[in-house]
Amino acid sequence: MSIDGYPTETIIGLEVHVQLKTNTKLFCGCSTRFGAPANTQVCPVCLGLPGALPVMNEGAIDLAIRAGLALDCSIPPLTKWDRKQYFYPDLPKGYQISQFDLPICADGFIEIDNPDSPDQSRRIDILRAHLEEDAGKSMHDEATGRSESRIDLNRCGTPLLEIVSQPDMRSSTEAKLYLTELKLRMTHLGISDCEMQEGSLRVDANVNLHIDVDGKKIATPIVEIKNMNSFRAVERAIDYEIDRQYDEWEETGKTIHDMPKRTFGWDDSKERTFKQREKEESADYRYFPDPDLLPIRLPVERIEQARDGLGEMPAAIRTRLQGQYGIKPYDANVIVNQGRELIDYYEVVANNSGDGKRSSSWIQQDVLRTMNDLQCPVGDFPISAEKLGELLKRVSSGSLDNTRARDVFAHLLENDCTVEEAIEALGIVSVDGNELESLCQELLQSNPAVVEDYKGGKKQAIGSLIGQAKKKNPNANPQQVRETLLRIIDSI
Repeated sequence: MSIDGYPTETIIGLEVHVQLKTNTKLFCGCSTRFGAPANTQVCPVCLGLPGALPVMNEGAIDLAIRAGLALDCSIPPLTKWDRKQYFYPDLPKGYQISQFDLPICADGFIEIDNPDSPDQSRRIDILRAHLEEDAGKSMHDEATGRSESRIDLNRCGTPLLEIVSQPDMRSSTEAKLYLTELKLRMTHLGISDCEMQEGSLRVDANVNLHIDVDGKKIATPIVEIKNMNSFRAVERAIDYEIDRQYDEWEETGKTIHDMPKRTFGWDDSKERTFKQREKEESADYRYFPDPDLLPIRLPVERIEQARDGLGEMPAAIRTRLQGQYGIKPYDANVIVNQGRELIDYYEVVANNSGDGKRSSSWIQQDVLRTMNDLQCPVGDFPISAEKLGELLKRVSSGSLDNTRARDVFAHLLENDCTVEEAIEALGIVSVDGNELESLCQELLQSNPAVVEDYKGGKKQAIGSLIGQAKKKNPNANPQQVRETLLRIIDSI
């Protein structure tokens, strides 16, 4: 990349907080259910009351191990808990239980498509993934004119896995691809819902620039961007920050050595970043081992058991679908990115229809569109995979054309019946070969000009006769009509 003639490289690292899919919090038995009334899912432990002691949630440990293995991390034999000291109204204890020097996962990676070379991949290294408890939520209400703030502590103690990448991304596009693959792995394995609007996936982006000035690399001060509520917002925030940092460097000349790391917020409505505060360093948090929690030993047997339970990972599924069903990489990617339920649905449809490509096309064009219209997950979709497979088998065999098949599809959406019953209800019948022959003979005799145009090289002219055939007999298969018309013309 080049800005105003200076070669410029963008340096991006992401910190992703993934809320683990547990029923209870990390150190107490309070519910983690989203949407409960404020301050109704709290107890002395997550409120930080004197004398209350934490008890570790083993389920969160298991999910963290699975997440680490899914990210190709190493899992150490020993990990521990540390206290991270900081003072905000939504952190009643005055410290957060986290992990400092012995995280539960380290040294992993994710491979993404290379935006500049689609046939190649880019490896994004992961520095660490550590467990920690969430803080509460501050709610600011300025509608009253009094700038009131309230605190909801329901989220206090909810288990988080913070996944920290190396600064290996070079564009906002790469950041989005990384996040998409990370989310897919977490949801595929049931580790997290990863719903950004509910706060179960949160992203902080660390961004700065390396500017080449006369052969000397100049690094701008690092900015950590917060408050991004979608992957698209992450892209826009990074792109804005790239331009803002370059303009700031041109104006002030300050480099990474002149200014500490800063935290900026993202204003989605104004599409701009804004300064919030200077970023604390690890020494400011005064980490020390938590005296109330013992270190955790992770035997090899526990880790291998978790590894055996991972099953087929998304990347392997993409490759298998391409080979097994003959679909393109793009189509396999669309299906896999929708999640485990749609993968299973597609495979049943493809196996029942015997046509993987047609099944992929119908699922992308018809099923997903209808799911979006109905606002329903694939598990509640009105047409079972077996029914859709049977319908598409008839299309592949030529007994139904696509137009009539979509009529059947629409009927099945509204009625609980079999494919055969839907066909009968719509009055769809197979057209006898002699009947089709007579129809085509009649059309050719009535349209000699079309025949002459076709013989004169205007191959598209035959399309008007196919349209006429459908008007005279809606059950006529367009492909069979075309084949019959061409056969008769060639014999004339």
